[in-house]
Formats: sequence, structure tokens, C-alpha cells
Amino acid sequence: MPATVEYDAPREGRDHPARTPAGEAADEVIRWGAFSCALVPVVLLVCGSPFGAAVGAAVGLAAVTAVCRALLRRCERTAARLAGTVVSPHRGRHGRTGIGAHRGGRRG
Repeated sequence: MPATVEYDAPREGRDHPARTPAGEAADEVIRWGAFSCALVPVVLLVCGSPFGAAVGAAVGLAAVTAVCRALLRRCERTAARLAGTVVSPHRGRHGRTGIGAHRGGRRG
């Protein structure tokens, strides 16, 4: 019986953490963008558009896909950085905590 291969096993030497659902969705969008970069020129050629128009459409779609990919990656890095920081709650005007004499209670 052949050994099974685990496709979800972490790769050695990986610099980035495991993908989040949002990161996987971004990868899916990029894959569809790359697919459209290949499909649209073919459809244009089949429909009778000139070769130059098909190439222009492919170059334009590739540029838009590259910019979208860069923006998605930037958003992922920003979200990961913000998720890693812990913001302490605002503690009031003087930063004191608790109740009692320090909070205006009666003395004596």
C-alpha cells in the first residue's frame, strides 16, 4: 500500500505563519485574476478582435492583477501587525485604578 502524502503539512524554512481564511480568500482572488489574464485574450481572439487588442487587454489585466495582489498583501501584513499589538484600555484622567480614598471617597 503506498504511503499517503499530507498536503497540509508545514514546509520547512517557511518564513510566514499559517494562512488565515482571509489570506486564503486573497490567494483565490489572485488565482482567478491570473486565470482571467489568460482567458480574456483567447476569447477576444476567438471573437475576431485584432491581435494587438488581445495583447493590450492581457497586459492591462496583468497590471491590474499585480497591483491588486500588492495591495492585498499589504493589507494582510497590516492586519497581522495590528492583531499582534495589544491596546490597553483608557484608564481615565489621572490613570488611577480602584476605588476608595484615591477616587474622592470620604476621609474620616
